[in-house]
Amino acid sequence: MKSFRWPALLLAGVAASCFLFPAVRAADDKKDDKKIDPFDQSGVPLEVEPTDAKAIKVVLVAGRASHSAGDHEFFAGTAIIANLLKQTEGVYPVMARDGWPKNPKIFEGAKAVVFYMDGGGGHPILQKDHREVVQKLVDQGVGFVNIHYAVEYPKKDSEPVLNWLGGYYETGFSTNPHWVADFKTLADHPIARGVKPFNIKDEWYFNIRFTPEMKGVTPILKATPPDNVRNTAAAKEFKGREEIVAWAYQREKNDGRSFGFTGGHTHKNWGDENFRRLVTNAILWSAHVEVPKDGAKVALDPEELQKNLDRKGK
Repeated sequence: MKSFRWPALLLAGVAASCFLFPAVRAADDKKDDKKIDPFDQSGVPLEVEPTDAKAIKVVLVAGRASHSAGDHEFFAGTAIIANLLKQTEGVYPVMARDGWPKNPKIFEGAKAVVFYMDGGGGHPILQKDHREVVQKLVDQGVGFVNIHYAVEYPKKDSEPVLNWLGGYYETGFSTNPHWVADFKTLADHPIARGVKPFNIKDEWYFNIRFTPEMKGVTPILKATPPDNVRNTAAAKEFKGREEIVAWAYQREKNDGRSFGFTGGHTHKNWGDENFRRLVTNAILWSAHVEVPKDGAKVALDPEELQKNLDRKGK
């Protein structure tokens, strides 16, 4: 009897597999068909107020689509920053898009505001009544953070900007090349907690225009660029000089804190743990949140770098 049972069982197994395996493959194929659309931004909550009155509210404003794919991914980058901030207990990030909130009242109660967007002459902060809104926030001691292009302002607006940020990118004076910055040492500052020396290629601006005698300014990231990327006459005067590419600013009024960060052109750089921890630490510091001794939690699934992108073509 045994000699007939095994062939029978094998035949039954083969027959079952004819029905089962195609079904499994079909299910897998169906799963693959549901791949995440990298340009679908609908899952990012926008301008949603915290329900907990004790929450530490941080407002993040992403700029409009800019540059080519993979660069100036302001929306996707800001969404990543929001998710990083959520990893600190009690912090509630509120995100807005396109350079300014649809409801400006979203700024009310914020402990810090973060702007990651195109700057220069078309800077959203300088449009309409936005300047007055920012001035009011600064006067209240709210943290003020500018990332990448957002640190660039016209020279004619230098007086209020220096009071807000402590430094800014000045066209014709500062320079904005792409280069590998090697951060061999880090500042003795809460913003640098848990951040290890690192090097990374980005569009690191330098020769920044700072407050006279750098009053209130603490350099956070410094590196020495190759002299061949000193693209303005002013920058060429200091060949071989170590340059400041990120800084903290302790404002005189109401214990306000600001942070300028010139990196952030290249979206994939958010995949670097030290890069994103430094920025997250800085936002927390600007909001008067105690930065943990080992730095903020900044876990990131690499797949997040391929989500919420702006549709810019190839």
